[in-house]
This record gives sequence, C-alpha cells and structure tokens, in this order.
Amino acid sequence: MKLSEISVQRPVFATVMSLAIVLLGVIAYTRLPVREYPDIDPPIVSVSTYYRGASPSVVETEITDVLEETFSTLEDVKSLTSSSREQGSTITIEFELSRDVDEAANDVRDRVSRARGSLPPEAEDPVVEKVDTNAQPIVWLALQSDVHGTLEMSDLADRVLKDRLQRLPGVGSVFIGGERRYAMRVWLDPQRLAARGLTAGDVSAALARENAEIPAGRVEGEQREFAVRTRGELVSAEEFGAVVVAAREGGVVRLRDVADVAVGAEDERTVTRYNGLPSIGMGVVKQGKASTLEVAAAVRDALPALREELPPGMRLEVAFDSSLFISESIHEVRDTLLIAVALVILVILVFLKSLRATLIPVLAIPVSIVGAATVALALGFTINILTLLALVLAIGLVVDDAIVVLENVYRHLEMGKSRRRATLDATKEIGFAIVSTTISLVAVFIPLSFLSGTVGTLFREFGISVAVAVLLSGFVALTLTPMLCSRMLTPLSGKRQSWAERSFEAFFAGLNRVYAATLRWCLGHRALVLLSAAAMIAAAAWVYRLLPRELVPVEDRSAAFGIVIAPEGSTLDYTDAAMRQVEAALLPLPERRGLFSAVGLGFGGPGRVTDGFVFLNLARADERDRTQQEIVQGLFPQLMGIPGVLAFVINPPSLGGSFNSNPVEYVLKGDSYEQLGQAVQVMMAKAQQLGYLVNLDSDLRLNKPQLDIVIDRERAGQLGVSVAEIGSTLESLLGGRVVGNYKSGSKQYDVILQMRPSARATPDAIGSLLVRGAAGLVPLANVVSVRETVAPKELNHYNRVRAATISASLAPGVDLGTALDALDRIVRDDLPAGVTRELKGQSREYRESSGSLNFLFGLAVVFIFLVLAAQFESFVHPLTILLSVPLAVVGALLSLFFLKQGLNIYSQIGLIMLIGLVTKNAILIVEYGNQRRDGGESAREAIVQAAAIRLRPILMTSFSTIFGILPIALGLGAGGESRRPLGVTVVSGMLFSTFLTLVLVPVVYDLLSRFTRAHVEPQEPGA
Repeated sequence: MKLSEISVQRPVFATVMSLAIVLLGVIAYTRLPVREYPDIDPPIVSVSTYYRGASPSVVETEITDVLEETFSTLEDVKSLTSSSREQGSTITIEFELSRDVDEAANDVRDRVSRARGSLPPEAEDPVVEKVDTNAQPIVWLALQSDVHGTLEMSDLADRVLKDRLQRLPGVGSVFIGGERRYAMRVWLDPQRLAARGLTAGDVSAALARENAEIPAGRVEGEQREFAVRTRGELVSAEEFGAVVVAAREGGVVRLRDVADVAVGAEDERTVTRYNGLPSIGMGVVKQGKASTLEVAAAVRDALPALREELPPGMRLEVAFDSSLFISESIHEVRDTLLIAVALVILVILVFLKSLRATLIPVLAIPVSIVGAATVALALGFTINILTLLALVLAIGLVVDDAIVVLENVYRHLEMGKSRRRATLDATKEIGFAIVSTTISLVAVFIPLSFLSGTVGTLFREFGISVAVAVLLSGFVALTLTPMLCSRMLTPLSGKRQSWAERSFEAFFAGLNRVYAATLRWCLGHRALVLLSAAAMIAAAAWVYRLLPRELVPVEDRSAAFGIVIAPEGSTLDYTDAAMRQVEAALLPLPERRGLFSAVGLGFGGPGRVTDGFVFLNLARADERDRTQQEIVQGLFPQLMGIPGVLAFVINPPSLGGSFNSNPVEYVLKGDSYEQLGQAVQVMMAKAQQLGYLVNLDSDLRLNKPQLDIVIDRERAGQLGVSVAEIGSTLESLLGGRVVGNYKSGSKQYDVILQMRPSARATPDAIGSLLVRGAAGLVPLANVVSVRETVAPKELNHYNRVRAATISASLAPGVDLGTALDALDRIVRDDLPAGVTRELKGQSREYRESSGSLNFLFGLAVVFIFLVLAAQFESFVHPLTILLSVPLAVVGALLSLFFLKQGLNIYSQIGLIMLIGLVTKNAILIVEYGNQRRDGGESAREAIVQAAAIRLRPILMTSFSTIFGILPIALGLGAGGESRRPLGVTVVSGMLFSTFLTLVLVPVVYDLLSRFTRAHVEPQEPGA
C-alpha cells in the first residue's frame, strides 16, 4: 500500500507519527478525570408544591392533575411520575437523554407559570428544580460523644464541621443526618391555659407582639446623627418565660405560668446511630463533575484538622466511603491491563522466538492504547471502569494487525527476498486484509455508542474507546510496523536454532500438514461438515433459552444496604425498637467494619418515622471467608423473623444504581385506586407463591390511620368560633407552630409552640382543647366531631395514570428476566383487563437494554456484511465470512451455561464483540484465497493453500486476543464478578470458533465458489 511504502522509504517520518500519537495521548491521560462509571446526568426535572393542611386526595385533584395536564405537551418526555401526599405534591419528569436539562427545566417553568392561576390560592408557588441523580453522599462521617448530647453535636456539625467540609475542593454540599437543631420550645399546658382563660392563639399573639425587632430609624442633629435600634427580640428561655400573655386585675399572666419554656430540639423525629451508639451523620455530596476519588481523598486528608476542632469527648469517624470500592476496582482493572500486556507479549514471543521480532508488534500497544486517550479527552470522556475495560479488551486486538504484517514479511523473507523488498511485497499483499479487518471491528464497536437509555450512555465511552484503539492499531500496522520490519528482521532459515526452536518449527510444519489433510477430507464431505455446524447452532439456541437473564451481575462491593419498614401509623419509638433488633443481628458479624443506621431520615425533604435504613460496611473481599452475597443471604431469614416490620438487607446495585433501588419495580396502572388496591393484593399474593421474589412491597397503602375532624359550622357560628381559630389552635398544639425566631451567636433558630407528646397521646385530647368564642372559651368537643378512619399514605401516578409500584428483591438463584416474565403472566391471566403494567428502574433498564442489544447484534451483522460486500465487491464472500459468527456464539453460550453465568449487558456486548473478532480470521483466509485464485489456481486448491499459509497468523492473533482477555474471564479482584461474563464470552467464543472457522470457512468458500469468479488481470499484448 502507498502508506506503507512511504513509511518504509521515510523511517523517521513513520517514527515521528507514532511518537506524536503517544505524546498527545500521555498529555491527555494526565488530564482525564477519574470516576467509577461514565458521567451520566439524565435530564430530570421535579416540581414540588406545598399545600398546607390538604389531604392526599385534595392534593391529587387540585394540584397534581392540573400540573400534569399542562405538562402533557412537553417534548421528549420519557416518563412522568407524581406523588400526592398530605400537604404536598411532587412531580418528576424524566426526559430523553438527548434533551438538554436546562432547556427542559425552562420549558417546565413556562408550563408552571401558565398553570399557576388554576391552582388553589392557598397553595404555595410550585418549586421547579433540576434533579442531580449523582447528588448522593459519597462519604458518611459519624460524629459521636460519650459526654455530649445530640443537640451539642448537631450544633458543632452545623456551625463548624459543615463549613470546613464545604470548603474542600469538589464538595458540593454536606447533608446532616439525625440533626437536632436548636429551637426555643414552648410546651403549652392546656389545663393551665384553661385555668387562666387563655388559648393557644393568645400565646401566639403575645409572642408575635413581644418578640420583634423593628428598625426605628435615626436621630438627626445639626452635626451628628444616631441610628436607633429597638432591642425587642428575646434571646433566652428566661426572657421568653417572662413574656406577659395577658394582664388581669389580680396581676399579669406570663408565659411561664401556662407553658414550660426551654431550649430543645426543633425536630425529634429522626434517630441515627453508628455501631449502635447515638451519632450525627454527615453525608458529603460531591459536585456534579468532580471526581469521587479526589473528593473522598480530600475529606480523609481533612479529618486530622477537623478532629482538632472537636471538644474533648467527641470523635469523628468515617462511617461509609464509596470511593474505597471504586479505587480498588479501578486499580484492579489497571492491574488487569498490565497482566494482559504481559500475556500478549509472552504469546508473541513463544510464536516468534525472537525478542527483536516480538518488539515490533508490541510497539503497537502503547501507540494504540495511549493514543486513544487523546480522543477520549476531546470527547469529554473519563477514566472509569468501562473505558479501562475497553483498553484491556483492546490489548489483544491492537497487536493482531501488526502480527499479520510481521508474519507475512517473514514468509517473504524466507523466499530469499531482501528486507525492503519482502516488506513492500508483504504489505502490498496483506494491506487489503488489514484495512478490511480494521473496518470490520470498528463497524462492530461504533454502533455500541448508539445504544439507547442509561445503558447506552454508559457503554458509549466503552465502544468508542475500543474503536479508536483498533483504528490506531491499523494505522500502526501500515506505517510503523512495515518500517521496523524493513530495518530489523532477518530470515529465520539459516540461523542456528535451539532444540526447542527446531521442535517448535517441526510442530508447526506437522500441524500444517495435518490441517491441510483434514481440510481436504472436509472439502470432500461438505454435507457432513455443514450438518454438524447446524446441529451445534441448534444446540446453542436451546442453551440460549436456559441461560439466566439479568441486567448486570451483583458485585461484591464490601457493603450492604438494609431497609426497615414499619406499618403505617407506627411511631418513631416503634420503628426504632425494630431497628435495634436489626442492629443486634448485624453488630456481631465478624466481617463487619462499620454499621450506620437511621430512622426517619429523609433526603431533600422530611423523612417518615415508619422507615429506616442501615449501611453495613464489610471487610475487604480478600480479608473474609464469605462473599458479600453469602452474608446478605444468611441474614435474610434472621431479619425477616423480626415481628411487626419488614426488614431485609440487599446487595448494592452495580453499574451506578441507587442504593435504595430494587431489581424489580413493576408498575400497575388503573382507573381507580380501589381497582388498583384489589389488583395489588392479587398480584402480591400470586407473586409470593412464585418463590422468585423476596421483600415484596407496594407504595399503594390505603391504611394510614387518620383522624377526620368534622366542624359543625352551624354550632360554631352560634358560639362565635371561626374555622381559622380551630385550625390554628390544632396546628399550634398538635403539629407545632413556628411563631418567631431567636438568635444565639451568629445563628437564628425557630420558636415553636406545641403541646408535649404526653398531652396529645390519644384522640380524646382533641375534644378538651379550648378555642375562643363570642362568650368566652369553648371546648372543641362542642364544635367538632372526631372520627377515626384510614387514608392513603400517598396517591401516585405514572405517565398521568393512577398507579401502584410493586418492588421486590430476587430470591437466590433467580434471574431478573424469569421474574419479570412470571409477573407478566400474572397480569395477563389473573388481573382485570382495565389494569395495565409498565416497568421502571432496573427492570425497565433491563428490558430496554435487552431489546437494544438484540437489535444491535443484528445491526452489527448487517453492517459488517455491507462493509465486506463493498470491500470484496461481492455479496458471496461476506456471507462466507459471516458464517463463522454462529460458531463463536455456540462456544460462548455453552461456556456461559457450564460456568453458570447469565445473559446480561456484559455478556451480550461480548457476543457483539465476537462478530468483529471472528470475522478477522475468516477475512484473512478468504482474502488470500481470492489472491491465489486470481493467480490461476482452482477455488478448492486456492482455499486449501490460503488456509494452510494463514494458519500461523490466525493462531497467533487468536491466542493473543484470548490471553489478553483471559484476566477478565477469571473475574478476580474488586468488581471482577460483573466483568467476568464479558471475558468468558469472548475467550470461549474465540477459542471455539478459531478451530471450527478453519474448517467451515474453506468448506463454505468451496461450496459457493460457483457463484464467484476469479479476477485475472488481462495481459498486455506481446507480454
């Protein structure tokens, strides 16, 4: 080829081109950020509306339905989910990945502004926010003390530690879990109020009058002026207690006469502990584009200085650090990369028996691998597990083209040619095959970048990274490799060889003879060969149906996530008692390294006292005898035995999933919640009988205990009691009403009016409360009736239809595909026709990715066929080449079956990779067979000779690819379980197809030769 000729003629030019690629790659590599997975920021926008005092049904009809209607005209909406809860609505809009999140948020704001006039005037303005799916704490710190209370620890965390942490580079925010924020608590006593003829409204009005600081202006003289400040705010419990609520003839009534005033906690509806002891959790959230490893390292480096800020008796420890597994996993892939390089070099050295010759193809590795970093930086990629995995896979591929060129140059040297002439002739002969194989591989990997959904976004960097490395390797094989061959190679014949070298050569000579004889026999029995291949393909199709199907394998991340769900209406103490039983089961574990637990903790909003969670940190995988999966499985019966709650521990999801997501998220949709409630009961009962699912739960709960207060408006009007007075009294005494604020130091805290919990422990307490009427105080029992009932906890919609989500974990040994298929059958056979289903979360990603990957597999085959047809100027030869693909799939599926691996996105991508890998070998045979046939040989003789001559380079390239990917197939180290199916698929497929392709391709070539013609160049007259 012309490019090879130029490189041979101008060796410095060829060298400089490769050095420039390496130099740019090194610079780019140092500037690439490091993450666990590619940067994914799906365009999600949330709309939150607060409507004080409204029930879920009122919120649904007056807010949620109105807003969903106006959102129906938005473009590129992937899903629309809403939740109508007591006093508020939350709508989440997920857009297609191609949509810009800022533009989407602006469109949502426009729709909200149009709909504002249709919302209730009492409702607050809807808040539109972009949702950062990565805004989860990457590090949890636990602040504990044996001598300080949670109030003091919370105050220190808020005033000192939070500010210090937020100054660290890459830190976006700090979430304080279990915080006990200071507040001035005014605990009203209804009996003392009644004895003095006062109401909660009187106290609230008095505090508003007496605790106020109003700018008073200034005093201006001729020469001087003074700013006037009225010090009207109260700053201590004693000052608040001295506030005059009412003046009577017998004296004044002060606040301390009707209430207990003390500094306390603003909210006591959360509990957090670390290793069983009370603690304050501090969750560090990184900025969107920041590196998890760098931010976590900055936090750990800052710990000594932060501990110096603590008073004696307090301690600060790392309760959870997600960067540890990420760091181990990335280091493991990097080690795998080095091992793959070493194995590939060893394979080449064994075949070539010369360090000098081995150096030539090995130089393609740094040029191709390091050079790919330049494109990665230009496209905004990162160094992550998937891009590193792509480079590991590329190790065995990038040397293939150089090996083929090198082996062909050796063959021409053995003909007695000079190094220069042998190189030029060899590259001219093999150049077309190099271009064909390179384009074929790129044709496989590039479509990976067009996968849809989150999985497609994740693997875009993977596919492009491999494609770029392969393209660079083809460039090296046509430039640097010929130049080095023309300068460094010497013929092997005539050299003194060792006994091992002579034996190796004799082995290959014998192998060639045996292979040629076998091939001639197979060509004489073509029907038998084709029937055998068809039988193997049929067996593979049968095995395919038996393979378990999942999204991604579960990784041993040395951590587990636990969930505790108490019945609706349970108190904080009830849920916390169950949480202590969970802790009692987890704390004695010998593998435990830390246990962070929380009840009532909410992220980005109020939590629920019926919910709790735990983070269980485990020792490194190499420091324990049991795997994480075995530990979780062993805890299941113990935790499920805790009475009165649903408690379980799950494995954290792989591939960047959320901790609290379940593998199964099955959405039922219907016209009414009554219909959905019945459908959910049937669905969960049938699903429980399957034995496939554990921890079954539904978000449709219609049994939340509720007290309905019905106002007798006529009676209230007669007594002069207003509805507003009744509502404000109940809010103040039962819910806790903020009636002002006070300052302590540089911070400002709330003043909260409320009854003590002991005074509002039963529904009967409501009737004895007093409100002011026209003729004096009136007990609420005279104007309201209290009815105990049940109400929905929340009312959910999915894509504007009333919906209920059933979530569950998978039982050991059950794959996600089997579980979802079984649930589909229940919907089809046992639920009424009006109930439909959809998937979300991991379940939706599994179905979408499976369909996309199956489509991509077919698309890759068609695309390669078209590419090869254009290159060979024939529709027959591509068919011959692609018949090697089914044989590779046979080997891959059989290996997955016997090694108990499943079909997931890793193994499916491995199957797609095989299309390009196995066609390389077939291209070498077919292309050289065509050359010999063009030279005048018969089709059968040409293909026999071509296959025999190409046997050695095919074995060299195949084994270099196999050994390069072998470390991935072994699945060792952090995160190796998830990558293992990909390695097993490629290694077994290559190993199986390499030997069968050497037989099947020549047979098919010979069979279809009648449909092709040799291209014999016409000779000039007189030649």
